[in-house]
Amino acid sequence: MAFQRVDGAFIERLRNVIGNGDVLVAREDLEHYGHDETEDLVHPPEVVVRATSTAEVAAVVKLCAEHQIPITPIGGRTGLSGGALCVHGGVGLSLDRMNAIERIDEQNLQVVVQPGVITQVLQEAVAAKGLYYPPDPSSRGSCTIGGNLAENAGGPRAVKYGVTRDFVLNMEVVLPDGEIVWTGANTLKNATGYDLTRLVVGSEGTLGIITKAVLRLVPLPKETRLMLVPFASALKACEAVSATFRAGIIPSTLEFMERDAIVWTMRHTDGLPAQLSAEPGAYLLIEVDGDHGDLLMRDCETILGVMEAHECGEVLFAETTPEKDALWRMRRSVPVSVKAHSVYKEEDTVVPRFELPRLLHGVKEIGARHGFTSVCYGHAGDGNLHVNIIKGDLSDAYWEHELPKAIREIFELTVSLGGTISGEHGIGLVQRPYMDIAFNARQLALMRAVKQAFDPQGIMNPDKVLPQA
Repeated sequence: MAFQRVDGAFIERLRNVIGNGDVLVAREDLEHYGHDETEDLVHPPEVVVRATSTAEVAAVVKLCAEHQIPITPIGGRTGLSGGALCVHGGVGLSLDRMNAIERIDEQNLQVVVQPGVITQVLQEAVAAKGLYYPPDPSSRGSCTIGGNLAENAGGPRAVKYGVTRDFVLNMEVVLPDGEIVWTGANTLKNATGYDLTRLVVGSEGTLGIITKAVLRLVPLPKETRLMLVPFASALKACEAVSATFRAGIIPSTLEFMERDAIVWTMRHTDGLPAQLSAEPGAYLLIEVDGDHGDLLMRDCETILGVMEAHECGEVLFAETTPEKDALWRMRRSVPVSVKAHSVYKEEDTVVPRFELPRLLHGVKEIGARHGFTSVCYGHAGDGNLHVNIIKGDLSDAYWEHELPKAIREIFELTVSLGGTISGEHGIGLVQRPYMDIAFNARQLALMRAVKQAFDPQGIMNPDKVLPQA
């Protein structure tokens, strides 16, 4: 589809409709908003608009629709699939100034937020009232609620509580023609018509721009117990994951980190536990939460029995808040530490948790055949394995032309095990070529029909999610 270019006259019209927002055209601003955390990719917009209200967003979108200018919503730019990259230039619509927590409803356990709210800021605000918003991406200190909604973000605590979609009741959305709609109702049950809320969540800004959300909250757990479990064998660690659930325990988190992930994190992160070692082949980080300490200790005893049956080493129990914080600092530092080591491609595979050992084994076997190194970690309790393929000394030609063949093999293995090619990072730009592995032609045609119904001009975050027909 042919798009129009942004010119001086269009920029002036933007300035006329944007009101209190910013219209940025300086090169450094365009480059700043032209990248996220996806590899080393940079796709600057032709102009950046920082809106301050739903009305401003609607005015900008309507103007883009009139002139057939592509528009890409931009959140915290922490994404790993290129979803916020302006691949056709056009307007980069930043929502970072729409960052208000409008209302915390303590009676109904709900919160109304704008899309630019930092996830950690929201969590801390509701925690101050004894409430809990569980979706917990590793980048929670910088990612935004709007981006979490667009990508259907997960995080460590999804294993017990669910992903972002499971906490969304209703959303205000600006459609690709500039019309403003609400997608649902502020109720826990809603069987009225098609579920537009769940359709838009995870649509990666291709169907509309989320300008407000009503999110469900739960009471804040009073206590947690956290343990770090070493294993000589990464495969044994993976086998222990499904065994934990079969023993009747549902942890609030169950994270997997193989040796290289720990080694690189130890090099790049201060304040880690003194007992941490690079010797084990893998670690599991396991947390349980609740309101009764004696029940949590019983769960820990059951978990410990499962771990010992799978040949774990000496378990580290975090007794104090600083000790717990240190373990979580380690886990959240893993992605940053990997990125500090090398350019990498992160594949967001997910399988039924019992198949996790077969997936890990297969990834390593594919890497050996194709000549690349991978560092694996992720939300093992969900069967969600992040496969980080390290560029290192690999040539640009190999990286661009040969590696995609290996990635296709990884995804084919994942799907053959009953899984799919993204658990929480989305498809965005970089995974589009592999969508045919997860879906057949008829399924992709249905998705294209949905896109066409919402966005007949194709201006809303074009060339994301769906492969070319």
